[in-house]
Amino acid sequence: METKVIKQDCWRLFARTVIGRAYPRVVGTLRDLNWLFFDVFFPLVNMIGYVLTYQALKAPQEYVGFVVLGGAMSAFWFNVLWSMSTQLYWEKETGNLSLYIVSPTSMMAILLGMALGGMLSTALRAVVILGIGTWLFHVQYAVTSFWVLFAVFMLMIIALYGMGMMTASLFLLFNREGWHIANLFEPPVMLFSGFYFPVKTFGFWPGVAASIIPLTMGMDAMRQLAFPSGEATGLLPVRTEIIVLVGLCVFYLLAARWFLAYMEKLAIRQGKISDRLS
Repeated sequence: METKVIKQDCWRLFARTVIGRAYPRVVGTLRDLNWLFFDVFFPLVNMIGYVLTYQALKAPQEYVGFVVLGGAMSAFWFNVLWSMSTQLYWEKETGNLSLYIVSPTSMMAILLGMALGGMLSTALRAVVILGIGTWLFHVQYAVTSFWVLFAVFMLMIIALYGMGMMTASLFLLFNREGWHIANLFEPPVMLFSGFYFPVKTFGFWPGVAASIIPLTMGMDAMRQLAFPSGEATGLLPVRTEIIVLVGLCVFYLLAARWFLAYMEKLAIRQGKISDRLS
């Protein structure tokens, strides 16, 4: 009976920690509306550039929809890269990380709360971008199954933020070098994820190799489900891409847990939280 009560208390603390770390991110988004310009205007500028290019090349009309959907999903990628991945580093710089490590709560719960808050706050940005892009460019959708589309979206987001949780520990371990690595990988990820065009354009094997990035499979499957000619431009069948996304969810969440455990052991045994600095 006592063991059962302890387990319930642990789960209650875990849930409260997740909510406690997610809440300020969501509320902060609603209070500070500067993102309406910075996080919406710049993706729209990119979208307009690609749409005008496709129109000049007389590409199929669905490609305009591909651009709008990719522009909306890019909000999640930038949140993961520059907010989620760097969060633990900034917590260390402000002195909060050491308090988290010695607190009774789980570091995994803290990271999950950060990820959940990032998902919810970024979802609002993505909806605004998608709505404006759809209205501006008169995008026509032909969704074959809303619930399958929603399931693909959720799997993609879980895998993506799992990757963000993993890279958060890597940023912390490598300190400022992590920023250089992020800057180095940002353009290739934007390219090979196929934000503004079908990843099938690269060919089968390069597309399969790029599927290690959750956005690649996720957006490819969503386009197949949302646009009339999406299936013709898809890299793999939707069912196969869903299986890949499930595997990516498991892989990145387990990797995040492993790297986080390594970081905690490093802090406890050596009195530091970086392989580079004492």
